[in-house]
Amino acid sequence: MSKPKIHRTAIVDPDAKLAEGVEIGPFCIVGKRVKIGKNTKLNAHIVIEDTEMGSNNTVYPFTTIGLPPQDIKYFDEKTNVIIGNNNIIREYISIHRASVGGDMATRIGNNNFLMAYVHIAHDCNIGNDVVMANATTLAGHVTVEDYVFIGGLVAVHQFTRIGAYSMIGGFSAIPQDVPPFTTAAGERAKLYGLNTVGLKRQKFDDATIKNLKKAYKILFRSKLTLKESIKKLKIEREETKEINYLIEFIEKNKRGVCR
Repeated sequence: MSKPKIHRTAIVDPDAKLAEGVEIGPFCIVGKRVKIGKNTKLNAHIVIEDTEMGSNNTVYPFTTIGLPPQDIKYFDEKTNVIIGNNNIIREYISIHRASVGGDMATRIGNNNFLMAYVHIAHDCNIGNDVVMANATTLAGHVTVEDYVFIGGLVAVHQFTRIGAYSMIGGFSAIPQDVPPFTTAAGERAKLYGLNTVGLKRQKFDDATIKNLKKAYKILFRSKLTLKESIKKLKIEREETKEINYLIEFIEKNKRGVCR
């Protein structure tokens, strides 16, 4: 069993729970309501509070995790951040613990790559295998589903949902939900077709991509209203889990969807 390695300049609360193989680098501060899983490494100059983190994560310098949310409704309630395994969290990232308007946790899944200066606000829910390029900014209560790629300097409005396997171009503002499998970009983001490259990289077969292209044309390229296009798609669609998920995503949206 490999005991945690704690640099002599680090400050670790005695109540913090560190698993075997954990490394705490120079000038890190680890609070008492912190639990860190096996082989996770905090490089240097990192502040972490009110967080449960899994195994094999790497956190780079000048990052803060689990500090209070930027929410005037928050009065030091016991909320937290929950992070999975195998995440890379680069320099100057801020991940805030939840406020009291959700399920009391900001959540990040597994195998995510968060580049420098990313901000993840209170109550966000990040899935698995997500890439966020430099200075991606998520407001509160944003959901980012699995296998999403977000370009640099993107701002996402609060309570917005970004569907799985979608791609957001750099310098974009996202005021409404982005449907799964699509590409969105712009000052007020619009859709620019399927994320075909991303789908191929994730081993979607040609038949599935063809069906999604047909659905995309009905939903977003016809002159029908969104309600009419969904009705038409339900009649004409080939029954697949991807098409059903796309329809369900749009029907459940609360902020409207990018079109």
